Amino acid sequence: GAIESFEEQKQRHDFLVQQKDDLVEAIEDLQRVIRKINRISQQLFLDMFDKINEKFKALFPRLFPGGEAWLELTEADSPMDTGVELMIHPPGKKLSRLSLLSGGEKALSAIAFIFSLFLINPSSYCLLDEIDAPLDDANIFRFNELLKIIGKNAQIIMITHNKRSMEFSDVLFGVTMGESGVSRIVSV
Repeated sequence: GAIESFEEQKQRHDFLVQQKDDLVEAIEDLQRVIRKINRISQQLFLDMFDKINEKFKALFPRLFPGGEAWLELTEADSPMDTGVELMIHPPGKKLSRLSLLSGGEKALSAIAFIFSLFLINPSSYCLLDEIDAPLDDANIFRFNELLKIIGKNAQIIMITHNKRSMEFSDVLFGVTMGESGVSRIVSV
């Protein structure tokens, strides 16, 4: 019975060794694929980062004449684990991070960044909800000029209370609430 038992255990052992070898090979294949995906993702990220950075550098002076801005990676040596910092140098002020700016400066810088993304990967329409609320009259004019650039290739739908932005629009719809919870469109 020992010889038969040995043969059964040997078959089982050989089967388990084969299964183990298959699993080790599958793990190595998966690790190779993961390394390839990480390498491609990192390259795509860095390429897109460079494109957005160039567009951001070009758009920012349209909102801040005489200013400059760019993007920086917080951990440049490990792009897959990094963050992105907006470095802003408004005219007449020192270079700072986005978090250290005033409300209007933050809004304009964020608008320049968002429109940079939009121009790199455009859509047929752009929906903006009171994006111009924190801006003063001088900045509204520069913002509206930037909208012209976006509007060349996309339809812009903007919700606003700003009269200057309303004057700039091609078509204007008024929405009012006559009764509580009931909105209606009025001719303007």
